[in-house]
Amino acid sequence: MNQPETASVISSKTEVSSAEYFAQRQLKQGTVGWLLLIGLGVAYVISGDFAGWNFGIAQGGWGGMFIATALAAIMYLCLCLSMSEMSTMMPTAGGGYSFARAAFGPFGGYLTGTAILIEYAIAPAAIAVFIGGYCESLFGINGWMIYLACYAIFMGIHLKGAGEALKIMFAITLVAAVALVVFIGAMIPHFKAQNLFDIPVGTGVGASLFLPHGYLGIWAAVPFAIWFFLAVEGVPLAAEEAKDPVRSLPRGLIGSMLILASFALLILFLGAGAAGSNALKNSGAPLVDALIAVYGQHTWLASFVNFVGLAGLVASFFSIIYAYSRQIFALSRAGYLPKNLSLTNENKAPYWAIIIPGIIGFLLSLTGEGDLLILMAVFGATISYVLMMLSHIKLRLSRPELPRPYKTPGGMWTSCIA
Repeated sequence: MNQPETASVISSKTEVSSAEYFAQRQLKQGTVGWLLLIGLGVAYVISGDFAGWNFGIAQGGWGGMFIATALAAIMYLCLCLSMSEMSTMMPTAGGGYSFARAAFGPFGGYLTGTAILIEYAIAPAAIAVFIGGYCESLFGINGWMIYLACYAIFMGIHLKGAGEALKIMFAITLVAAVALVVFIGAMIPHFKAQNLFDIPVGTGVGASLFLPHGYLGIWAAVPFAIWFFLAVEGVPLAAEEAKDPVRSLPRGLIGSMLILASFALLILFLGAGAAGSNALKNSGAPLVDALIAVYGQHTWLASFVNFVGLAGLVASFFSIIYAYSRQIFALSRAGYLPKNLSLTNENKAPYWAIIIPGIIGFLLSLTGEGDLLILMAVFGATISYVLMMLSHIKLRLSRPELPRPYKTPGGMWTSCIA
């Protein structure tokens, strides 16, 4: 065989091998519309409305938590606007990892992907702990059996494919949103401004009724304010499964962010304003405890929000499994992680990318330290946010010719603010 023929055979084998590689690593395309993407963005985060945020009141008082929440809302809105531009430029399952790789090369992509994985692998473990707290108040059951059931059931549903999983997730999220609306409505008649400031004033610098732990309390409350919004940036991870990603991804990101910001501010004002900041600051189920403080122990309102509140926790748990599996799928397919992690089953679900992080998350949940797990997830998220916003700035400067179907309002100033 002469040299050209040999080269032709090698090239043919390479093309076949490459085709087989990607055929085993394909997601189900066109299954997610913009409404499901909004639902996905809300589902990622809605558990933060039911538990975890109130620890910020313990750290900074109501005033510290309010300032931290306002800052977090501004940051996340700018983040979503910037990511909307990048996701329409590069609609792939890699999300933030893909943006950083395009801007800073393979190592930048690897760092960003790793930070996102820390966030998405640990956040479900924290949520599982909070699910256990709600189950204990409802059924008197908590601990490893609840955590194991959460992971086993919802990983199993995800193995059935994205379309089916996200439709179930959307329904659960709607139920959870109804519970939040009921809670907000129940708190309005009992709101008293003085209840916001009932935590004793400490001795920190700048301590006052508004900031009982001083100026440093604002900083201490930031991780828990972020919990109101953590993971909404994961919407672009559905890019390869989205219908018309150029139009639907910005709608999903911005729409879900506006809904989440509204819920966060209403819950922070009305929950603490009706029940008292001091009563909620260390609660494992703050919405339920707020209703009990206002209406008494045995009321249908507290029972309803307690029971349906599980839907909010489950929605976030369920959706973040989707997020971590797509991030691992993308990193594996690109060669950063073992190749088996990007294999998909007959339903086009990346099964090892669903199962292996789930096992790790279950082991982390056994610590039972929900607040510590929040801090760890926020640490990973914060690193990824910095790298993604630097990617937006770098791509604006170095690749101005790239098509941008959606352009971030404010341009690079928006990503600088984030």
